Amino acid sequence: MKQFGGIATFIDRDDINTDEIIPAKYLTEITKRALQPHLLEDLHLEDGSFDPHSEALKKASVLVTRSNFGCGSSREHAVWALETNDINVVIGHDINVVIGQSFARIFRQNMFNCGILAVELSAEDLDRLFKLSPEVTIEVDLENEQLSATGSNGDTVACNFSLNPFDRELVGAGGWLAYADQKY
Repeated sequence: MKQFGGIATFIDRDDINTDEIIPAKYLTEITKRALQPHLLEDLHLEDGSFDPHSEALKKASVLVTRSNFGCGSSREHAVWALETNDINVVIGHDINVVIGQSFARIFRQNMFNCGILAVELSAEDLDRLFKLSPEVTIEVDLENEQLSATGSNGDTVACNFSLNPFDRELVGAGGWLAYADQKY
């Protein structure tokens, strides 16, 4: 079963749309490698708290945000920009978990289809995670639908989440193609 978790990066904003995740001008690209350097490059927060070229984002395996992540168009490219299966990628991201209060429906399913875990938490649980930032490591127990976050000062937050059985099996297999290989 695929493992989930790692170093987290935080984006404290609702309604991050697919154009902000990967700008439309890159939709002619067909590889994850070509998309990755442009992940979130058009996302600007008023307080300047997010830098799409930061080392924190490059090292992150977990993205923590607020509600309605992935709204806008249904493009799968936005999910592709989050992750990689390419072993030799030098510049790239390997986001395997996105945590938020809610996700756009199609974007959420595209995440599961690509083997990325979408975890929905309450606003209160998200606030607890954000208080741990900026240096946080998150471990996910997919089978028991639990996550544990540890801040650099040793503080921890534990949260439960729920998935329907098919989505849990799909993402646990590593996405739709891996799931189909196992089942058919």
